[in-house]
Amino acid sequence: MGTAQGKAVLFVDDLNMPSKEEWGAQPPIEILRQFLDEGGWYDNKDKEKPWKTLQDLYFVAAMGPPGGGKTFITPRFLRHCNLVSLANFDDDVMIKIFSTILQWFFIKGKFNTDVAK
Repeated sequence: MGTAQGKAVLFVDDLNMPSKEEWGAQPPIEILRQFLDEGGWYDNKDKEKPWKTLQDLYFVAAMGPPGGGKTFITPRFLRHCNLVSLANFDDDVMIKIFSTILQWFFIKGKFNTDVAK
């Protein structure tokens, strides 16, 4: 049986949502860290070849600032990441962004002007 060809993107939203256990680890994040450290993980169901190497897999994640159920991510995990931070937009900026997108949508879809208003 051949191997699958191609690339995949693994996107994890709210990366910092898992709560910490009593020793401070976040088990779901530790599984992701193992992939980033070692290039795969163990499959205990496969006794012949328990190690599974993952290739051509890109990891992308998003998270909000700590607080309200979200926590800090350990430096052991963060060392693998390139951090990009976006500032919150003012209401005027958000209205301009979304009204521009909606205006384009209504024009492209040839909506009646009464609907567009």
